[in-house]
Amino acid sequence: MSETIHSVPTSSKAIAITFDDGPDKTYTRQTADMFNAVSGKATFFMIGEKIEAEPDFVREIHGEGHEIGNHSYSHPHLTQIAEAEAFAELERTDKAIERTIGRRPAVFRAPYLDCNEGTLALAGRFGYGTIGALNLNTRDWETPGVDFILEHTWDHIRDGAILLFHDGAGGDRSQTMEAVRILLDKLTAEGYELVTVSELLQRQDR
Repeated sequence: MSETIHSVPTSSKAIAITFDDGPDKTYTRQTADMFNAVSGKATFFMIGEKIEAEPDFVREIHGEGHEIGNHSYSHPHLTQIAEAEAFAELERTDKAIERTIGRRPAVFRAPYLDCNEGTLALAGRFGYGTIGALNLNTRDWETPGVDFILEHTWDHIRDGAILLFHDGAGGDRSQTMEAVRILLDKLTAEGYELVTVSELLQRQDR
């Protein structure tokens, strides 16, 4: 049985920073711009119905070198719906991403990180790695303050870390944007590479 991946054992000084619930034309754009400015790459776990609403924008983000992951079609609790419904949630998004960027996604994150053995097995049928994160207590979608978001992230900075923030989910994401700006300044100053989840997985020590 596979498991949710929260970090990757690697000798590379690299971190994967991920964003859930987009695409959002305001905040996904701001996020990509911040990463582009420091020659970094982000991974965006996008919702299928939002991808279908903004395919040109998603192509633009992917064309800049950022990774697009599967975050279901309508963001349900996958453990609380029938297996056939959960399969359809992943399949519709898989196809939407392939139609939009010309390739299938390689990574998946369950909405709400609500995942059990059945969800892991389902993701495995698509060949996905199921991705979690280390800084799960930032609660950045609740706009708890920039300092709160960072305080619950600093202790998880290390080689191979996967970090999670939100560029979507509606509402004002400006606190997240400011926290990420501060974080990127610190990480780049410390010599970290900002890589996609797929690249981080490829750097796993064998």
